[in-house]
Amino acid sequence: MFGIPVFSAKTQLYIAMAAALLFWPQISLADSNTPQVQGTTQNLVYEVYAGGVHAVQSKVRIQIGPDGHYDMNLHAYTRGFLAKILPWDGLFETHGQTLADGRHLPASHKSTRIWKDETDMAEYLFKPDGSLEKLTIHDYGKKPYERDLEEELTTGTIDVLTAVLAVLEDYNESGKCAGRSEVFDGKRRFEQVFTDKGTVELEPSAYNIYGGPAAKCTVEVIPVSGRWHKKPRGWLYIQEQGRKLGMMPTLWIAQIDKDGPAVPVKIHIKTIYGSMFMHLAEYDNGQNILVADRRMREADK
Repeated sequence: MFGIPVFSAKTQLYIAMAAALLFWPQISLADSNTPQVQGTTQNLVYEVYAGGVHAVQSKVRIQIGPDGHYDMNLHAYTRGFLAKILPWDGLFETHGQTLADGRHLPASHKSTRIWKDETDMAEYLFKPDGSLEKLTIHDYGKKPYERDLEEELTTGTIDVLTAVLAVLEDYNESGKCAGRSEVFDGKRRFEQVFTDKGTVELEPSAYNIYGGPAAKCTVEVIPVSGRWHKKPRGWLYIQEQGRKLGMMPTLWIAQIDKDGPAVPVKIHIKTIYGSMFMHLAEYDNGQNILVADRRMREADK
């Protein structure tokens, strides 16, 4: 109806989860000589549309302290009719320190996933050198326990939000969206590859507040080790659909606050069920507030 495709519940779940995962695997390690931005806070609201349906909303906060301390928070959840049939909610937070040489050392990371009334949480605690010390799992209906850490899975890896911050700050120095790093998600180790596709000029729209130059890149997850399924699932399932359709997941990043790290301004994923877009719909750095027309209209309803 009205040109909007009707997705099955399973398909809608894939789309919603892929939208929520858009930030998690976007990882690259900044060059150790990259100067770090300090003393800024950026609040961002992203709206995800799948086949014209407003499916997911994500809220992100990036805080950089004057001493190099950083805090990142991401809250993503399904909305509208999708939330009624697929009530999914995810909260993720990371705290760490950026050293004078540019290295990012996480201190703690927490990921919470809520499906209907069931809550699962994983808490990561890092050593002073940034290596993983402890992973505590809180599964719904079970007692918390510490997961055994295998060096093959964890050595040299980084949590996802710290890695996101690194690639965003690296853009400030290089003007590109490119690089690779390895991440441990609690069960699996994977490599994330960013391939720069050059700088493009974006126009603001009713959905997106950003207009100006942005670095465009494709994002690819490559399994390394751990508990991977024989057939792609979750993000890999969506990614491989895009590969077959001739378009890998694509990201655009740009620097909005001259004193802060760059931020994602748009993401496009192509699947066999249709295209999915994530738009930067609201931006607030404490001095400037920008809100997309579509978001204002929906807020007035």
